[in-house]
Formats: sequence, C-alpha cells, structure tokens
Amino acid sequence: MKKIYIGLLFGLLALGSCSKYLDIKPKGFTIPENLNDYRLLLNDQALVRASALYPNYLTDNLQSGDPEDVQSAASYDYYDYVKKQLYSFAHGAIFEDGQYDPYWESAYSHIFTYNVIINNVLTASDGTEAEKKRIWAEAKIGRAFEYLSLVNIYAAHYNPNSASKDLGVPLVLKEDINQQYERVSVQAIYDQVLNDLNDALPNLSTTQTNKFQAVRSVGFSFLSRVYLYQGKYKEALENAKQALALNNNLLDYNLYTNKDKTTWGRVCLKTDENEEFPDSRTNIEAVWSRLGTSSLGTQNGEFYASKDLIATYAKDLPTGAIDKRYELFFCRDQASFGPNVVKFPGRVLFAPYVDFSTGFNTPELFLIAAEAAARIGNTAEALNFLNTLRDSRIENNKVLTAADPKALLQVILDERRREMPFMASDRLIDLKRLAIADHFKKSIQHPLDGKVFEMESTDPRMILPIPPKVLSLNPEIPQYQR
Repeated sequence: MKKIYIGLLFGLLALGSCSKYLDIKPKGFTIPENLNDYRLLLNDQALVRASALYPNYLTDNLQSGDPEDVQSAASYDYYDYVKKQLYSFAHGAIFEDGQYDPYWESAYSHIFTYNVIINNVLTASDGTEAEKKRIWAEAKIGRAFEYLSLVNIYAAHYNPNSASKDLGVPLVLKEDINQQYERVSVQAIYDQVLNDLNDALPNLSTTQTNKFQAVRSVGFSFLSRVYLYQGKYKEALENAKQALALNNNLLDYNLYTNKDKTTWGRVCLKTDENEEFPDSRTNIEAVWSRLGTSSLGTQNGEFYASKDLIATYAKDLPTGAIDKRYELFFCRDQASFGPNVVKFPGRVLFAPYVDFSTGFNTPELFLIAAEAAARIGNTAEALNFLNTLRDSRIENNKVLTAADPKALLQVILDERRREMPFMASDRLIDLKRLAIADHFKKSIQHPLDGKVFEMESTDPRMILPIPPKVLSLNPEIPQYQR
C-alpha cells in the first residue's frame, strides 16, 4: 500500500451516533497490510501535537494584559473566545456552538490511528514478531498518553474513594466508527492506561532513533506519572528511579543567556549567541517529545506571570543566587523581540520562544522522585533528587536542607511549579490533584482592568466540559455541572 488515508474527522464522529452521519467505511480509508504501512502511521507528525495548553488560562500562574495592552498578544481584547471564557471562569461551555475543540478532537483522531495499529499490526503480512510487537507497544504508549491527558482535563481528578463513580471520558478501543460510545468512569480510564503501559513496557526498544519514539525509559516515566496522579507514591518513586537509571540527563541552564531584538533564538549560549536553546527534538532532557496542539498550542508572549508565580521564583533562593528559569524565559518590565522595545513596567511576560517537549522529560522525573520520596518519609533521598535538579537551574546554588518533612514537601511542590509553570496542562492537573492528596484549596485570582475574577481550585469549573459540537451529536452524554 503506497498511501494510507486515515480520516481525521473520526475524533468527532466516533463520539456521535455515527450511523446517522457515516454508516459505511469512509472513502479512501484502508486498513494497512504490511509492517511499513503501520510504521508510517505511527510516525505521522500529526500524532506529535498531543498536548492541550489552553487549560493554563484557568490556573494561578498567569494574568492577561489590559484590554488594550502594549504587548498586543497578551491583550485580553486580543484573546479568542475560549481564552476569555477560561480566564474569566465562565460557567458552562468554553467553546461556542459548532466551534472546534483542538485538543478533544485531535486526541480522538489520534486514538483512532493508534487503534488501527494496535488491533491490526500483529497480523501484518511481513516483519518479525519482535518488530510487530514493538510497533504495537509504541502505539499503546501513544493511546495511553491521549487517555491520561483527556481524563485529567475533562474529568474530576483521580480519587480512590470515588473514581469508580466519577465521570471519565468515552473509551474507544476499536476503529469501528459505527459503535456506540459511553462516558466511562475515571477508574476505567486509569485501568485502561495501566493495562496499555504494562502491555507495552516489555516490548519497547531500549534504544531511541529520535525523541518522538516511545522506548523503555518512556514506559517507566509514564508509569511514574500515573502513580503520582493516583497517590501511589511508593510505585511512583520506583518507576521514576527506573526511568532515571536509563536517562538522567539535565541541561545546565547556567550556560545560557538572552539575546535582545530576537524572538525564536532569544535564549542562546553565553559563548555563542548563534547556538539556540535546544528544542524538543534535540534537548537531552526530553525522554519522549510531544508538542501542543496545532491550534491554541503556543503561549509565547500571550500572558504575564501572576504575582503569585513571580513570588514563587524568589522562594528558597540562596543569597546571591539567580534562578535561570526566571531569567531566561520571562521578560521583566520590557521586551525587545524586534527593533522596538515594548515596555510594561512592573509586569513579567512569559516569552521563551522555545519549543519545549510537553511529553516526558527528566526534570519531571526528578521532581516525581523527590515528591514521592518525601511523601513516604525518605527525606534524604528526596533532598538528593531536588538538589540535583536545582544545581542545573540556579546560578550560585547552595544545597537545600530540611528537617521537617512537611516543609520539604512544600519546597518540592514549589520547585515543580517553578520548573513547569506552563508545561501542557500540568499546573491545572496539580491544582486538582493537590485538592485530593492534601485537601489543598486555593483561591485563584485573575485581575483585569481594575476588577478580579476569582475561583477556588476545587470548583467544578476546573474540569473542562465536553465541547458543544460533540454534545450536539450526543445530547445524552452526561456532563459535569460547571
């Protein structure tokens, strides 16, 4: 088969009563036959854009610009409908009727592709059993990634006391577009994710041809995140350590500086301004690279850091030390991306202009290991993981010590916030999970033009609703009330 056509409209149609709209095999759709066909499907670059970034507009890490801001991209009036709905904590739908939800629809399109591979590659007409199993395993990693992201954005966070009853997301395991789908429980989605990961792990390669290939270290990294989200800290620590045993690379941020009058490439080596900060394809910290969705999938220069986030960068900072993350990726008081200087006194703009990986990265592994170790009482081990990361991030760093386990945990959680302030939907998920793990409730405040939008982090509006476009085909799907 020379060409493979997979209809990317299935993400929407598969969740509707599809027989009304598409009751035959789609024109041009062909099940692959040989191993290379499946390999081409798995290497489709569309699958890489698999992270939702716009949920960040619900979090405590950002604030919009003024209605007509000097930094036009950060202007509230410049925001599209969904960003305004999220930033203002609007009730109900966040997308307009008929509007495309770039994460939901792309996620289910990706799941369709992964299902084609998972359900058929083992009967490919050629290739060895090991080759088939490797592609099958990598597709299982991809499908699990989509489902873990979906359930943590569009559902309540995992709570062992209610996960079997809490609404999750539709679970689609076949490429049959005419089947009926239902919104299964949060527990059912986590069970499926863990089944896929445990199936995949022994069949993954130990060598990686590129950062977008799922290998053994990805499997362990993935398991550590799942167990962290579930509050299973012993298992989270064990898997994080296994992943770090395979890849514990950290980039030394002390080697980098900023270049004025530059957008992409403004973060560069001190010794060579033409050497840009590595992106998701080349960064040694990337365990498995993913990017934001093709729409609403970038955040450069679109908002300012909240005062709360700015204050976090000053915490736990030794005298005379500089947090390079804050220095490199944020513009303080002014920015010069071109010939003109844009001034915004007293504010800090997030503008790294770096394609970060939103998949799995070694800094997250160090933080998972540190948090999990702290939560189970391994204070010395937790400090070791924490200080190793900080040495690569803070100029003139000094080793942190902590005798109080509770105080240490807070330092680690603050470090996680400093390291991943706008990485995929991590902060949204953290706010939701900390409400379960630590009964933590925070008032999130979004200022705008002299007024403040305010919402508690435990509010159901932290759960994104199923898009109206999907509900129009499936009015019977239950919703969280927000």
